[in-house]
Amino acid sequence: MMLRNAIILVGATALAAPISAQTGWVPGAEIVGQSIQVETNGVTNTVYFDPVGSGRIVTPSGTTHAASWTASGGELCLYSGGGKECWPYQVPFQAGQPMTLTSSCQATSHWLASATNPMPAPPPPPPTPAPERG
Repeated sequence: MMLRNAIILVGATALAAPISAQTGWVPGAEIVGQSIQVETNGVTNTVYFDPVGSGRIVTPSGTTHAASWTASGGELCLYSGGGKECWPYQVPFQAGQPMTLTSSCQATSHWLASATNPMPAPPPPPPTPAPERG
């Protein structure tokens, strides 16, 4: 069931095993303490991803709804008002780069993070073995 109007939820999920192994990315780490503008059906809410899985959804009229969130199992899920909505989360959010995601409720949303937390540097490549002499 899509949470609508005052609580239109938008999110992303993280099927991050390949990315995590290559970059050290922890799904959700780039958005902790940040907010994302989420537009669904012409309505833009601001979702705040507070630490320890707490969050807030602020509607265009300024109404704030308590929420919580998780980023695991290949999904970013938002919980509010007894409802749950999840989005596929394949790559980390990047500031200023919009993402279009379709939720578990089949609603298509446009996500835009204005800021994200820095990502760790990728690990160095493995050393190249020296050729054998013989």
